[in-house]
Parts: sequence; structure tokens; C-alpha cells
Amino acid sequence: MHGRGTDTNPPNRFDELHVELDDAEPGAPPTTLYRDASRSVLAENDSPDLPFRFSLNPYRGCEHGCVYCYARPTHEYLGFSAGLDFERRLMVKTDAPELLRAKLASRGWVPQMVSLSGNTDCYQPVERRLGITRRCLEVFADFRNPVGVITKSALVVRDADVLAALARHDAVHVTLSITTLDTDLAARMEPRAARPERRLDAIRSLREANVPASVLVGPVIPGLNDREIPAILAAAAAAGALGASWVLLRLPRPVDELFGRWLEEHYPERAKHVLNRIRDTRDGKISDATFGRRQRGAGEYAAQIAQLFAAAARRCGLDGDMPALETRHFRRPAAGGQLPLL
Repeated sequence: MHGRGTDTNPPNRFDELHVELDDAEPGAPPTTLYRDASRSVLAENDSPDLPFRFSLNPYRGCEHGCVYCYARPTHEYLGFSAGLDFERRLMVKTDAPELLRAKLASRGWVPQMVSLSGNTDCYQPVERRLGITRRCLEVFADFRNPVGVITKSALVVRDADVLAALARHDAVHVTLSITTLDTDLAARMEPRAARPERRLDAIRSLREANVPASVLVGPVIPGLNDREIPAILAAAAAAGALGASWVLLRLPRPVDELFGRWLEEHYPERAKHVLNRIRDTRDGKISDATFGRRQRGAGEYAAQIAQLFAAAARRCGLDGDMPALETRHFRRPAAGGQLPLL
């Protein structure tokens, strides 16, 4: 389907009833928004291989349609499918800014970095008209609470003014995720995400606004885009990126089946090779959720990817640490009103 990462809806593993799309339905199914009535907005994790305790996801499901997305299975807990449903049935947290303000204002809140998002993209297409992410950033700026933004969208530049206000208090990092510089591969694999050159432009614009920005080469897909690592880092450095990181492809069920089908449809001559290379980094398995290995893999081929990245980052000057995020500027707006943003 044009503009979608997959045209299938695999059965939900937790539901007995499964609904199939009508093959006669013309065109790509439209996106449907549902109000998420969650009464809390910060998700807490204790994963030892994640650098944050709290994350904020204004949206559940993601219209970007990245076929490899590790977050797809989370849609099954909502009664949806990890396939096409994940891209076209979105849960929207309309009250996220108000819930965030209440959380940061509470005496129990200890100032610390919050990841925005961590699961699904906070700047996916629907954000352009809903503006929930921008309003959340304004809350972070009011409190001067540090936030780490990660996205595949050039829409982040829209909020350069708020991000710059946070940056003046060492309270923000923005990471642009770039999987490939090949526009054809990107269009097939990430159909509604910004094209690679627009993400590089976003890094450039953010740096011009004095916002600390870095690049994430993610996911690295063995046998498909791993050879692009040096070129991606060089392009990001030329755009002004201050740092770089990478993450290995993760294929939890049923993303493994969706990705395998996508490979057979788009790159049949390379499908077997890519899957074998993935297994080379996962001790012969297609996926490994073990903490400490899930992000970077294991084995000789995974070590080669790590070495390639380290050498390229060093050559491009992207092997240093990002500026430290500070909590010493945190404040709580006076009761009955909020402090000025800028």
C-alpha cells in the first residue's frame, strides 16, 4: 500500500478474534485517531541498558510506518495488530501537557532527564496539526526540566524556539535518527518519515539555533545498511552534529515476520543474506531481548559493526560526549500561573 510500511495485519497474539481487511478496498486505509484517556503521562522503566528512567510518548502507534519498528508489538496490548493497525490506528494523549505539568509540579518529582519519546515518534505527521509535543516541550521549558528528544522527522525544527530556550539552561538534547542516505531504501522502509536529506537539514537548523543535536544510526541492519555507517556519520558531522550513537536492529515477534516478508517483497535477491547476517549478530537467532545484548548484539559480526562505527565516529569527530544535561536550573512555576517561557 502506498505510504504504508506493511499491507498486512498479523493476528494479535492475545486475541481470539482476528479481522482481515477487505482486499477490494481501494487505496491505503485512512488513519484513525483515538483519545488515550491515560491518567499518567510518564512511563517508568528500570532497564539497565537505557540511559533514562522516564519517557513520554504523546502518541501510541506511529504513522511513519517503519517496517522494522521494535514498538509495533506494544499495539497488541491495546487490542490492535502490530501490522497495519500500528500505522493507522493511533492513540492520542490529548491531555499529555496538563498531566506533565501536574507531575513536574508535584513535590515528589525529582528533576531528571525525560526521554521524548522512546517508543513511538513524537513528531509523526499528526503532530503537525495537533501540536501535543510542542505543548509538552513548553512545559519542560517552564520548569527547565531536562528532556532528550529523538525523532525521524524534520518537523522538530518547528519547535526550535522552545528547544533553544531549554538549551540556554543546558536542558535539552535532540537526536535525529538516520537509517540510510539512500532515498529509495528510506521510502520503502520508512514511508512516512522525513527523507534523509531533510533530517540532515534539521540537524543543521537546530545547530544554527544553538540546540545540541546528534545523530543515531538506527537501526543498523546487517547486510542492508551497515556499510553506510561511515557516510551517514560524515554527512551528520558536516551538518553540525555534536555526537553519534548506533543501535542494532531488533525483531521481536511479530516484527520478525513483517520484516522478513518486507525483505522478500522489496529485496528478494538479498533477503536470505540479510537474515543470515542478522542471525550472525544474535547467536544464530533472529532476535535476542537480553539486556546488554539487545541494543548491540553479540558475536564477531556485531563486533565488526561496532569497530566500523567507532572508527568512523573518531574520524568525523563524533566520538566525544554530548554536553551534560543539567537539573540545577529546575524550578516550579508560582501557584496560579506559569513563568514566562523565553
